Amino acid sequence: MKPNAHHSQAAPYVSPQPAVAAEDETAGAVRARLAATTPDFVDTIHVLDADGRLRGVVSLQALLGAEAERTMASLRRPALPIAVDTAPERIASHALRHALDAVALVDRGGRLVGVVPPRGLMEILRREHVEDLHRMSGIRREAAHGSAQARAAIEAPPLRRARDRLPWLLAGLAGSVLATWVVAAFEHALTQRVAIAFFVPAIVYLADAIGTQTEAIAVRGLSLSHAPMRTLVWGELRTGLVIGTVLGAIAWAAIWFAFGEARLATAVALSLAVAGTTAATIGLLLPWALAAGGRDPAFGSGPLATIVQDVLSLAIYFAIASALLL
Repeated sequence: MKPNAHHSQAAPYVSPQPAVAAEDETAGAVRARLAATTPDFVDTIHVLDADGRLRGVVSLQALLGAEAERTMASLRRPALPIAVDTAPERIASHALRHALDAVALVDRGGRLVGVVPPRGLMEILRREHVEDLHRMSGIRREAAHGSAQARAAIEAPPLRRARDRLPWLLAGLAGSVLATWVVAAFEHALTQRVAIAFFVPAIVYLADAIGTQTEAIAVRGLSLSHAPMRTLVWGELRTGLVIGTVLGAIAWAAIWFAFGEARLATAVALSLAVAGTTAATIGLLLPWALAAGGRDPAFGSGPLATIVQDVLSLAIYFAIASALLL
């Protein structure tokens, strides 16, 4: 009895010949058969019906401890399989969500195709980690597949490495032009109150940091969470507001003490609260929007999110400062 062959995105990580048994086979018969064969994966025995459909699983420990005449049907427990055409990263998420040591892959008819064992799950998670690091850094997707490509990202000739990194950075250059335009639009405010310019780096940096924290949570958390998007956005918006308010309160006290200007301190504090809330929301919504559009949410991090957050943070700060100080 063998599972059916089938093409899968997870094929490189699959054990195509796991230990299987029929529902009516006894534990003694299965033990004897496994001792005489060499399945790819024996930690779990997959119980199949006459048509090869997966009916449950039996752990090796349960099999070894069972009485010889016990049938596999009486020993089995739910298998929690997943479709064979599921993307590898979702297979790994499925294993984490259900605390599975291995994941059974089935076709549309419920027939066993193969099993992704613990080693395969670890390889998937490692590959996804490397890809996310590259994408969040704005490195092209081609440089993020597999160990050889990961090494190439650091060992390749300079021109190749520049080619891998430039695309998103060119978008960042366009964003910097927009940021410059925002600053230029408030030239009058800067001329009237030069002190406004002192706090631009702090506003931009802190907003970026808040957004980056949210992106790090959202990039993979979105695939694991089952909460409605509205709930996630509302929660992150409130989180950003709390963080921004705390930072703003600390900044208000420091600026008032150093400059003796309550209105300037208030402008910076309000800007931190609003920019922090905005950055946290963008850090969640941008990866979600990309995922909803069929793109990997990691592409929403790094340079792309930084562009959006920087421009909005500048606009928020100068607008509030102009309203309160001029």
